[in-house]
Amino acid sequence: MKSLADIAAALQGYDPQALTVSQVGDFLAQLTQPLSAHEAQDLPLFDALGRVLAHDVISPIHVPPHNNSAMDGFAFDGSQLTPTQALHLRVVGTALAGKAWQGRVQAGECLKIMTGAILPEGLDTVAPQELCQVHTESDATITVPAGVFQRGDNRRLQGEDLRQGHAALHAGAHLTPAALGLVASLGTPKVRVHRRLRVAYFSTGDEILSLGEAPREGAVYDSNRFTVFGLLTRMGCEVVDLGVVRDDPLLLEAAFSEAAAQADAIITSGGVSVGEADFTKAMMKKLGDVAFWKIAMRPGRPMAVGRLGNSVLFGLPGNPVAVMVTFLAFVRPALLRMMGSTAPMPPLLRAKSLEALRKKPGRTEYQRGTVSTAADGSLHVRTTGNQGSGVLSSMVQGNGLIVLHHAQGNVAVGDEVDVMVFEGVV
Repeated sequence: MKSLADIAAALQGYDPQALTVSQVGDFLAQLTQPLSAHEAQDLPLFDALGRVLAHDVISPIHVPPHNNSAMDGFAFDGSQLTPTQALHLRVVGTALAGKAWQGRVQAGECLKIMTGAILPEGLDTVAPQELCQVHTESDATITVPAGVFQRGDNRRLQGEDLRQGHAALHAGAHLTPAALGLVASLGTPKVRVHRRLRVAYFSTGDEILSLGEAPREGAVYDSNRFTVFGLLTRMGCEVVDLGVVRDDPLLLEAAFSEAAAQADAIITSGGVSVGEADFTKAMMKKLGDVAFWKIAMRPGRPMAVGRLGNSVLFGLPGNPVAVMVTFLAFVRPALLRMMGSTAPMPPLLRAKSLEALRKKPGRTEYQRGTVSTAADGSLHVRTTGNQGSGVLSSMVQGNGLIVLHHAQGNVAVGDEVDVMVFEGVV
């Protein structure tokens, strides 16, 4: 396990007082490691939604198991098709889904077939019934029009979805609703997944009120605790809630020790600003290997990272929006890595700005915005207004973050900008 000093030494241009967003990402990529596969567990499919696979899922069968029809129609040997002449065929039976039709189909003959029914040997083409002329006086012959079909049309091949013995899903994949259906199509009732990541969280500061406490001058209610709880729960983490911890060395030491004893990661909010007169930074230094950063970003400039025992520590700023932005930009990708996820991060979308945005090069800015779709299908975005780091309502009103990159300057009306959407995350 590398120390923070070792990680920092390997990063070009590392300066804890002036880190770029990309440097923070590089640092955290080396600090965080996936959970051990030895701690994985087998879960029934109904309990596995959202979990991360610890091992590949190997298909025990071909999917589909047989060549079959992709639609209701008439199955025949496609070698009889010609581009200029209609094909006249005699119907010799009906094949239903769920059981094999018994018999043989000769040249000049066809089989009425239902979607999903097995294609008998020698039949490789299906003409949809609505595109054929059915001679209703006998219902025993059909005409397939010339030049409409090619050999092999409307046929599903054995194993074209999944091949027996091949990986249907790879370790690190998230079990989405579609993935659950895929595993079920293999007849597999259980999957082996990583255990849930345990993340401990507490807020710090004498100015923080817990819900139920009476208001007092200079104090604010603790919103960060509930925001972080929601963010972690949506990720599928097991959340260890340690509440609000006052600026008292003994209380802080006890909270950090309790968190490190039971959690894979620890998240705090408040107490990491440069020169802040509290005990949080001192206790982090005393108990672990911790670095304190100034990040070239807005909001969210101060941040602490490190290890307390075997736990990874994320010390976030105290302002509510800064907590959410640093979580989305840094903590969430790091926790996903620890969960064993190999899924790529969702791409940033490009949207035209509906307003001019002031921006100084030399830092990354995350502005709360509302993305909409224009009549021509292009994406547009405008800010939610006041961009103060304490304006938590802006995170509710917006549906994404406008990401103005490190070297980027002012944005004019109509310029395209990157947007990180909130859907399914916030």
